[in-house]
Amino acid sequence: MTQNEISDNGCRLEKGLVNIFTGHGKGKTSAAIGTSIRAAGHGLRVYMLFMMKANEHFDHGEFKILKSLPHVTVDTFGFRGWARKGNITPEHRAEASAHLDAAFKAMTSGDYDVIVLDEINAAVGGGLIDIEKMVNMIEQKPECVELILTGRNADPRLVQMADLVSEILMIKHPLNEGIRARKGIDY
Repeated sequence: MTQNEISDNGCRLEKGLVNIFTGHGKGKTSAAIGTSIRAAGHGLRVYMLFMMKANEHFDHGEFKILKSLPHVTVDTFGFRGWARKGNITPEHRAEASAHLDAAFKAMTSGDYDVIVLDEINAAVGGGLIDIEKMVNMIEQKPECVELILTGRNADPRLVQMADLVSEILMIKHPLNEGIRARKGIDY
């Protein structure tokens, strides 16, 4: 069976896994995007939900190119000041939950082969998304869907449930030298 062929069970992927890219180093989202581009290049259908990155302050280059690719659907959710638990309102939780519900629907619809939940670990750790909702999503993942979770501080329960976990370490970072994120390189 080639990637574009659909098997008897309706799958393009023989077996989908749960991947986690976590840690304090730079490159978690880039790893997920790399996998997504590779998948789309083979005709797999990709749904990407970017949590915490849809705000007026950043013009994310990856959104522009990903939205132009065939077989790739991009959804975004974010709000200013998300990183501090005290800034999360019930409205933020409700909106984030609605976006995660859309990702769950995409995952179980049969319309997508790869689901990326970017910064979902930070959303869970920051109290924006309930851990039980993520556990349920992993438990209900169809066999032939690849699920990729990114973000710092992956919850130990999610790590235990995953098939692949990569921790990206920060050895040295330009922010420590006062160099801010650069358009075209960092976003």
